[in-house]
Amino acid sequence: GIVMRCRGAILVGVLTMGALAQASGSAAIDRHALVNRHNVTLEKPDPLTPLSVGNGEFAFTADITGLQNFPDYHQRGMSLGTLSQWGWHSLPNTEGYTLADAMNNYTVAGREVPYAAGGGASRGYTPAANWLRANPHRLNLAQIGLRLARSDGSPARIEDLAETVQTLDLWTGLLTSRFKVNGEAVNVRTVCHPSRDLLAVRIESSLLGREQLAVRLAFPYGSTDWGKDADWSLADRHTTTCRVVDGYADLARSLDADRYHVRVAWSQGGRMQTRSQHEYEISCPGGAMLEIVVAFSPAEIADSLPGFDAVRTAASEHWQRFWHSGGAVDFSQCTDPRAAELERRVVLSQYLMAIQCAGSRPPQETGLTSNSWHGKSHLEMHWWHGVHFALWDRLELLERSLPWYDSILSRAADTAKLQGYAGARWPKMVCPDGRESPSSVGVFLIWQQPHPIYYAELCYRARQIGKGQIGSTLGGENLRIDSSTKSNQEISLKNIDPIRPFPIGQTPSDPGREILDRYKRIVFETAEFMASYPVWDEAGRRYMLGPAMIPAQESYGPDKARNLNPTFELAYWHWALETAQQWRQRLGMAREPKWDEVIRGLSRPTVRDGVYTGIETPPYTIRRDHPTMVAALGVVPATPLIDPDTMRRTFDSVLADWDWPSTWGWDYPMLAMTAARLGEPAKAVGALFLDSPKNRYLANGHNYQSARLPLYLPGNGGLLTAVAMMAAGWDGCPEGPAPGFPKDGKWNVRWEGLRRMP
Repeated sequence: GIVMRCRGAILVGVLTMGALAQASGSAAIDRHALVNRHNVTLEKPDPLTPLSVGNGEFAFTADITGLQNFPDYHQRGMSLGTLSQWGWHSLPNTEGYTLADAMNNYTVAGREVPYAAGGGASRGYTPAANWLRANPHRLNLAQIGLRLARSDGSPARIEDLAETVQTLDLWTGLLTSRFKVNGEAVNVRTVCHPSRDLLAVRIESSLLGREQLAVRLAFPYGSTDWGKDADWSLADRHTTTCRVVDGYADLARSLDADRYHVRVAWSQGGRMQTRSQHEYEISCPGGAMLEIVVAFSPAEIADSLPGFDAVRTAASEHWQRFWHSGGAVDFSQCTDPRAAELERRVVLSQYLMAIQCAGSRPPQETGLTSNSWHGKSHLEMHWWHGVHFALWDRLELLERSLPWYDSILSRAADTAKLQGYAGARWPKMVCPDGRESPSSVGVFLIWQQPHPIYYAELCYRARQIGKGQIGSTLGGENLRIDSSTKSNQEISLKNIDPIRPFPIGQTPSDPGREILDRYKRIVFETAEFMASYPVWDEAGRRYMLGPAMIPAQESYGPDKARNLNPTFELAYWHWALETAQQWRQRLGMAREPKWDEVIRGLSRPTVRDGVYTGIETPPYTIRRDHPTMVAALGVVPATPLIDPDTMRRTFDSVLADWDWPSTWGWDYPMLAMTAARLGEPAKAVGALFLDSPKNRYLANGHNYQSARLPLYLPGNGGLLTAVAMMAAGWDGCPEGPAPGFPKDGKWNVRWEGLRRMP
């Protein structure tokens, strides 16, 4: 086997594709240079470009000062939050509302099926549905800022800051901010611990010693308003208790029935004062430097807190491991004028997805930056948040959230049973405990149902290195390793943490079987629902999807009681059921006859005027919102249901006259994936740069959608998925380097460490 030495430790069998390329005589990508050329530097405030530090479970978003001094300024752009996976709040449920209070019946194949549509006698949601949608809501744990004053003693405004310079160092995870106020310099360094919900800050300024500068720590009530995670007007609705000890303080927070804890520590010379029940100040009289560390937890914090330097070191080591591991794509040798911007988007998206979407639960669409839809997860978006992790060989970041599906399986099974189906029906807009939220749209969506099978298949493929090939394009050459001639130890045990490798000589005995056993229940329960959901059409001798149903292109919502057979969902249904059958066979089980019956009898997508329609029933195709018919051969691998020539005509018809302002951030990578599978790489790149208001990437890397939704992480995740696919390829793709990029001499794409898409 190949033995590598790193920091004095022996790592056996831990070999990135970059190292493999070096061993084969090809130059590996200079990852330090690749990442550092996209560090974010801001020289003036902008309400749309706050910067965040985080670890997937916890994130802190700062303004130009490195802390949260001007939340009102940012509320009109992108808000400043201190959010976590566990931090939630519910208003008192004084009426005892349950999901049963939000049910409406819809007729399906002659029977009444209850859906949590939340409708009353008049238009709009009932009080029960409104409460259930808004609660619980994700909570802003604290606002951490500075007490800054103008020369006359009044609070400083953001316009009073001068010589502002802020840099996010992606390689180390350190946010450095410099500015002047009243002519005096202030330097702030902000960093998040890689494995604790903990923020560390170092402030340097002569203003500290004159007590003209201090750290302000404030705690809000929860908010059910759109885009807000804090309500500062209800001080009497929550309590904060504080116990100050030498050099640190413990704070206990109570908001109705919800509790959490905060421990804050400060450097020598600092002192903490209470300004009000929910506001505290840490100053440093006579000093020129102050360090604070703030930790958050749902339980009391017993451990002592690390100092700033320890947190900074831990973060730096974590981020260097992150960038050295997994995949990398280098566009620096491309001459197409769009290449540099694509590389910027790709690098920043990797950082954002790691801090926002790599936690223990599926993330909300705005991650841990600000609230959308009350902070709830949308499970149809989990594909766009998480699939790229597997393709960039960071599978462990996807797998962090997969056990959550096990935790809510009983709720999903209850939903299916209530509606008369087998297996488990996964919710759409969902609470942390798995309870779905009432919705006139979400409860009728079905395209999230196959997702867990897709995730499980990605996990299986990643563990079955010895049954396929790994490709890497380096310096314009395609490096291929035939795994039949290499041992697992020689090729990769890359999916383990390089800091905690297997002991020398030890590898998993059968990693593929372990994955099959781990996820088989989720795969089979998902497939059981998918096989029981279609309705048999005796006249047409076929199975139909719907009604009541809304496809991924939600424009058909008003016709949910009549919608049938959306093109995308039909193809995805076929692929997922066939994949579930393959899981049975891998486990030595016979194919399930009912699943095969549905696979064989599933309706074929509707073709009108030579192109696929959105759905089978009128109005057939609405030319706005997501053009998801193209996802049937792009997001979904090739199936017998989809004809490539028909899909090519469909793709071109979408490009010709779709209403682009109504599309969303993940639509452009969706189009790119379809173009790539159709052998149209120029159109794939064109889709990534399609001129549309929602295909905008801000200076901080976020995919802007609108004033209501200034960040949209499914766009970032979709971009990473499409680029990985275009570079590393997909099952059945043409041989050769970077098959999804044009061969016009302008796209010399170098990549390493990526995995092929199904």
